Amino acid sequence: MAMNGTNELLNTWGYSAVFACVLAEQLGLPLPAAPLLLAAGALAGFGSLKPLLIWLLAVAACLIGDSVWYYLGRTRGMAVLRLLCKISLEPNSCVRRTNATYSKHGSRWLLFAKFIPGLSTIAPPMAGIYNLSSSRFIAMDAAGAGLWAGVFILAGWCFRGQTEIIAAYLSHLGGWVALAAGVAAAAFVLYKFIEKQRVSRSLRMSRITPLELKGRLESGAPIMIIDLRTSFEWREGRIPGSLAFSNEELDAFLPTAPKVEMIIYCSCPDEISSAAQAAMRLKRAGIKSIRPLEGGFPLWMQLGFPVEAQSF
Repeated sequence: MAMNGTNELLNTWGYSAVFACVLAEQLGLPLPAAPLLLAAGALAGFGSLKPLLIWLLAVAACLIGDSVWYYLGRTRGMAVLRLLCKISLEPNSCVRRTNATYSKHGSRWLLFAKFIPGLSTIAPPMAGIYNLSSSRFIAMDAAGAGLWAGVFILAGWCFRGQTEIIAAYLSHLGGWVALAAGVAAAAFVLYKFIEKQRVSRSLRMSRITPLELKGRLESGAPIMIIDLRTSFEWREGRIPGSLAFSNEELDAFLPTAPKVEMIIYCSCPDEISSAAQAAMRLKRAGIKSIRPLEGGFPLWMQLGFPVEAQSF
């Protein structure tokens, strides 16, 4: 959004625009709120808006939007993750990165999640999945939202003179800015698609269907099944006989792993990045036959195939 268009939006709708845009972004809509907060901070610097009211509205919008995701994470945890798998370019890697961040920093990560692309939307449902108390979530989320909104509002206030120069420059460039942004976005999507295809071809992984795997299990074929899901996903159960490892545990296991056919599965049926990374590590350990499960664990459950409880 060009700065002059943002200023026009604020001049027309004022505080309502701030609240609506921030709320929309926190709910997952592709409406970046940071440029609007910068512009709002600049207008506050010129005396057109009240900075404290802007900040309070931004924090309130964050709390409302994040609370919706927190509730969904707490009540429909795995369904929310599968929704994110469908709309993200790298869903499984994003979920794993968030899980690792939470495991390391605990609820403190909510203070900086909004500054990190890919974590802002997934942070609240992850807090719900980890059963973070509602009072703790509200306190940490409010602090993080206040810090995030305050940084952009203050930046707009401090550099309000430069925003007018930027607005004039963007107005002069006109449609070239939008065209460049569109080309960059298309190039990124194309790059991720090509990268995914390259990894898939290089590993020559042959998928195994859930029905075929079920038959192999019933026949007692010499196979090993590796569960690549994250620890909070194990509560859903696992495919009978499968082994669940963290990244560190998998590295320790590989030197002694039997050289048999290995079946690997995760939770995101359309995402192969985590499976590919694990497959490369298995190949380096001397495992020749590696097959990802088609449809992953969700399809296995959807077909009503047996699931056993995960032991901890």
